[in-house]
Amino acid sequence: MENQPNLSTGRNLKIGLFHLGSGMADVIATGIWNRIMISDLGFSATPIGLLVALRYFLAPLGVWAGRMSDRRAIGGYRRLFWIWSGRAMMAVSILVLGFTTATIARGVQVEPLHWLAITFAMLLFSLGSAFSGSTFLALIYDRTHEKQRGRAVGIVWTFLLLGFTLGGILFGVLLPEHPAGETGLSFTPETLQNLFVIAALVLGGLWLGSLWGEERRSSGSVAAEAGSEHSTSLRADLKAAWSHRQLRYFFWYLGLSMLFAFSQDLILEPFAGDVFAMEARHTTRFAAYWGSMSILGTIVFLVLSRRIKWLTNTNMNYIGVSLLVVTFAVFALSSFAEIRPLVTPGLILLGLGLGFWNVGTLGLMMEMSPSGRAGTFLGFWTLVVTLARGIGVAGGGIFRDIFLSLSGSPNVAYGLVFALGAVGLGVTIFLLTRVQVRQFKANYTAQPVEAEKVFAGAMD
Repeated sequence: MENQPNLSTGRNLKIGLFHLGSGMADVIATGIWNRIMISDLGFSATPIGLLVALRYFLAPLGVWAGRMSDRRAIGGYRRLFWIWSGRAMMAVSILVLGFTTATIARGVQVEPLHWLAITFAMLLFSLGSAFSGSTFLALIYDRTHEKQRGRAVGIVWTFLLLGFTLGGILFGVLLPEHPAGETGLSFTPETLQNLFVIAALVLGGLWLGSLWGEERRSSGSVAAEAGSEHSTSLRADLKAAWSHRQLRYFFWYLGLSMLFAFSQDLILEPFAGDVFAMEARHTTRFAAYWGSMSILGTIVFLVLSRRIKWLTNTNMNYIGVSLLVVTFAVFALSSFAEIRPLVTPGLILLGLGLGFWNVGTLGLMMEMSPSGRAGTFLGFWTLVVTLARGIGVAGGGIFRDIFLSLSGSPNVAYGLVFALGAVGLGVTIFLLTRVQVRQFKANYTAQPVEAEKVFAGAMD
């Protein structure tokens, strides 16, 4: 397909609505659903965490989908076939998840068929996310001139964060407080079911409408030839990354910081429900708190980094991770001492920390990509990020269950998980001190790396 170099701001905003839906989907799948299953319905966090983490473990399939969309067109479209197919799978999965969870909430005896339906839904959600994520970014590349891509991906990235905020607010309104009935829940199963149905329809509409008319149908069936990076093996890439000391330190810093930072992702809302008996309609708004603060942190960094030379990517990592250490410590203290007023400050710190750390990490990924192999290494760092995040999400739930079984106290269980996260993030600060960007660049000739390629790896 020919490049369409003049992507107007208006059409850029229209395309950005796609990731507004992505952020909202993340809220309902890894925020609302897991809180209801763990805190309200009393299921173990371990199987729920593993199901939620499927999307991260299956993310490498996105590389395959992206390569396929590079090489051939299906129905005349290279990108839209994979994007819309993947998002249709996600919309269907939200419907199945909603109907099944609402059925369980009615108090019926949970059968293997229910778990089969839930597993099918989460598998569908994960596959759909993998297939559509990388191909959506590829579509942006097709639609923009090289000089426009930074702006295009910046707008889309902002919409993704905005989706977390709006999703938390909207879904909180759609799940209003209801006097506890026979089921003992603060919401009715019908309200819960309607929430998922409305979410599926709204998100499906955003995903379809945002990209309608954004790819021209081609007459050929074979796309441009794959670049040389497609011929390199994963083993060769791993060997190259591991051959340099600075890259080894950065590998461990990147992987462990992602792992510990997202160990709160699965348990944050259940923590508020189990320790403070906060209702679902309140905890669904957590994403609005930290999401808005994350947007603020991102904007502040982007503005100040142009004026203050000291705000390098490395220093922003120090600031971001330090804020996250304080955040986890605040949540741990809140849990151990049952101090509910600390929850909101913790959410604000979480958002600011994630905003600073995320942007700084993306920049550091650029700087730690050697000359001539930028695309390959950025793909490798993205894979590290994705898998580490998945392990962190699942690990948070697993350790919550272990500590709960040992202590018998939710306060102690959640507090220990948060404390473990704080200690782990503290260790990553030490690892970051060993990552010397200047020393790395002294051994490799710097080659400009497009910022949008890095942002692409962190999206969806």
